[in-house]
Amino acid sequence: MTGNHKDKSITRRRALAVTGGTVAAGGLAVAGYQAAFADTATTTAEEATTASASASQSSGCMTLMSSVTEGPYYLDGALVRKDITEGKSGVPLTLRLTVVDATDGCTPVKGAAVEIWHCDAWGYYSGYTTANPGGSAPAESEDGSTADDDTYLRGYQIAGANGVVKFETIFPGWYTPRTCHIHLKVHTGGQKEDGTYEGGKVNYTGQLFFDDTIAEEIFTLEPYSKHSGSYTTLDDDMVYDGGGASSGLLTLKAVHKKDPSKGYKGFLTVAVDPDAENTGAGSGGGGTPPGDAPSGAPGGTPSASASS
Repeated sequence: MTGNHKDKSITRRRALAVTGGTVAAGGLAVAGYQAAFADTATTTAEEATTASASASQSSGCMTLMSSVTEGPYYLDGALVRKDITEGKSGVPLTLRLTVVDATDGCTPVKGAAVEIWHCDAWGYYSGYTTANPGGSAPAESEDGSTADDDTYLRGYQIAGANGVVKFETIFPGWYTPRTCHIHLKVHTGGQKEDGTYEGGKVNYTGQLFFDDTIAEEIFTLEPYSKHSGSYTTLDDDMVYDGGGASSGLLTLKAVHKKDPSKGYKGFLTVAVDPDAENTGAGSGGGGTPPGDAPSGAPGGTPSASASS
């Protein structure tokens, strides 16, 4: 890794993070694994029944995920789509997230719209491509992709009867002072309209996190290695609180154990209250990268079409 890093010895907090934290968080992770990697030939009805039964067996399912800040780079109008890469290069990442109702025995939330957004391999967000990611990185325009600067690495998926959504993306990079992460919101009550998701309300605003060892290994690969500097580990992040799966720590499965460049599958069960409404102003700082932007504001200016 090109940045400066702390001792990689496993602390108690790190052990909790890797193993999924508490027993409650572990229960969520098990439920997520069963739902995310179910046989695709199973019927929709059977998947819903299995996911519900598996989740209900764990008392941990009654633990709500804690909402955190949406950060400074949110944009309205993301597209409903499975593949959000738009040609951005990086290590492939398949996300399978299972949305369950923590107030009703962790039954799957059919129709939940999961929205995600994250930075590219060098730490840049669409809509804010001039924001300085910290350290030393090429300009976002030098990546050679054909990605739309207003929409890349953003999107919605709508859950079926089993509460599962799937995204095809890339492993996100990092920016100062944040650890590697993906933002997400869970919406209910709205509908797909004009290629995006309209109406309803936001039930949960959160972030997904990655094991430090895996992240740092990936950051030695191209194109990530062109961004050098001091990477923030989970222990030092301003948002991640060390709660493992219940705090958004993904369980990761390598596509090829001996070759991380082949990609990863990440999965997590997101336990929410479908009746709650969230403003996106949860705990944790926004993590604005260094630059000329005012405190608390994004470092770049999105174009007028970004939120259309």
